[in-house]
Amino acid sequence: MAFLLTGGQVADCTAADTLLDQMPATLVLHGDKGYDTNAVREKIEAMGAAPNIPPKTNRRWKPCFSPVFYRDRNAIERMFGRIKDFRRVAARYHRLEQNFLAAVCLAAIICYWL
Repeated sequence: MAFLLTGGQVADCTAADTLLDQMPATLVLHGDKGYDTNAVREKIEAMGAAPNIPPKTNRRWKPCFSPVFYRDRNAIERMFGRIKDFRRVAARYHRLEQNFLAAVCLAAIICYWL
């Protein structure tokens, strides 16, 4: 599992390049609509994985997408929801990036452990 903190105004697809470098080998990679760009899809395919990202509504050419496989992605959304149960993370008491990232990682470890 890898986390990357970005500013609120930064698009998801710009941070995808850094996150994909930390990704282990996999067959199918699920992603949110925010990662639906040609560059992200090409990088995923270059890594030997199949991107399963729902296409944006304004896309002219709709790439293949499997809603059956995408159902497994709800585990990711539940994990983020569980992390936000920790008050320190949800309220972002830590103003320094490294301290906040450490709090997010600790919360993820506790969620995974319990």
